[in-house]
Amino acid sequence: MPLRALLRAVASLRGCPAAGMATLNQMHRQGRPRPPPKPSATFGRPQIKGVVIKNLIRKPKKPNSANRKCVRVRLSNGKEAVCFVPGEGHNLQEHHVVLVQGGRTQDLPGVKLTVVRGKYDCAHVQKKK
Repeated sequence: MPLRALLRAVASLRGCPAAGMATLNQMHRQGRPRPPPKPSATFGRPQIKGVVIKNLIRKPKKPNSANRKCVRVRLSNGKEAVCFVPGEGHNLQEHHVVLVQGGRTQDLPGVKLTVVRGKYDCAHVQKKK
């Protein structure tokens, strides 16, 4: 019983009512409660449409060295995000409409979306001659 008394004392210090806390038996049966999952980068959709706000050039993290082409996009749900543009060269300018899919770029911190080439205003990658 001293453990339950200790749990009640901790609950009262935190401002939680002791009745709202799970009992030891409930905690043992159910396991510890998991936090709700965060929404994905595309907010539960496979792809999402957006409008280009600005072209960006980002530098990758430490061992790599390059200029990665990115765009800031206002998505159809009103949020803004930075998206990576794959392939060599692109035709994206301000106000172009693009399709965006999930796909993290590992060496760019905070870039969790990728532009789909060949859809809407984003042209396909050109063949090398």
